Amino acid sequence: MEIEAAVVREQEGPFEIESLTLEDPRQKEVLVRIVGTGICHTDLTVRDGNYPPDPPVVLGHEGAGVVESVGNRVAAVEPGDRVALTFNYDGTCPNCRQGAVAYCESFFEQNFGGARFEDDSSPISDTGDPINANFFGQSSFATHAIAHEENVIPVTDDLPLELAGPLGCGVQTGAGAVMNSLTVTPGSSLVVFGTGTVGLSAIMAGQVVGATDIIAVDLVDSRLELASDLGATMTVNPQSVDDVVETVRKATDNGADYAVESTGVTDVLRQAFDSLAKLGTVGVPGAPPLGTEVSLDVNSFVTTGRSVRGVTEGDSYPKEFIPTLIDLYQQGRFPFDEFVEYYEFEDIDNAVEDVENGETIKPILRMSDA
Repeated sequence: MEIEAAVVREQEGPFEIESLTLEDPRQKEVLVRIVGTGICHTDLTVRDGNYPPDPPVVLGHEGAGVVESVGNRVAAVEPGDRVALTFNYDGTCPNCRQGAVAYCESFFEQNFGGARFEDDSSPISDTGDPINANFFGQSSFATHAIAHEENVIPVTDDLPLELAGPLGCGVQTGAGAVMNSLTVTPGSSLVVFGTGTVGLSAIMAGQVVGATDIIAVDLVDSRLELASDLGATMTVNPQSVDDVVETVRKATDNGADYAVESTGVTDVLRQAFDSLAKLGTVGVPGAPPLGTEVSLDVNSFVTTGRSVRGVTEGDSYPKEFIPTLIDLYQQGRFPFDEFVEYYEFEDIDNAVEDVENGETIKPILRMSDA
């Protein structure tokens, strides 16, 4: 079928909306008409050449839409179902069988390979020439996407469908870092470095689980104000204090129990680590370019018992965790819609520019025929 998709044709190039061809779904695939899709920092990281796949490529990995058709081995959804799309996984490796699907042994190939894992084919082509796609098992910067039985999550009728897309990556990453990866406990202290989608989701999750002290750290005052509205009990702008680490340690009685570092900046990771109390843990969902290294004082591990915990997709099992986040949203306890801005699909480059300028936290592209 013919679709409209936003294609990156060159590294650091614009998103160009073009007419392309999308294959019919195979046995375990799902054809989804996209209603809305979030823009995530990872999309821009790939656009800029810091992660695969290479151009030409159709990105987008926070899609939501309506199932139009399914392969003959799909049982989880059927045509007409409203779904959110999330990351892909094989469902059969040892980690997947234990429910740790974010650590699927083929996670990188499934989500960054630019093609189907099974045979290296792409579901998207341009006059017969394959276009790198299957990004996070979806490539949802398009009017339609081929997804997989594993990465489609049914969504209830009482949630605006286009709002569901960011749950599939940025929102579940931040919330899951707190609720799943770190298992932040009631009465504990939490410091969150960076108040974008991931950081704000972590702050809201900290309030949900009952953290007593929730500190937000960011360079942008307007984001810190929003963080306060969403549950932060204290905010710190590093430009307004002499020492971020000492400020956090003083506010948390000699160090925070937990930290989330969502910026992907190695100097900030060091600050997050040094802000911890003894036996504290920092979760790291922030993703700098491949090959980035960080320096930590080994004695800080040995003498304090602190730990660093890598976080992929918030350690989420999406088929259970995304419905939990939807329930919390409907209860008014997880108002992630407060940092969302909507753009029309054809305005994708404007949305990207607003993200990069810090004017928008989470843009969602609405398809014109939604």
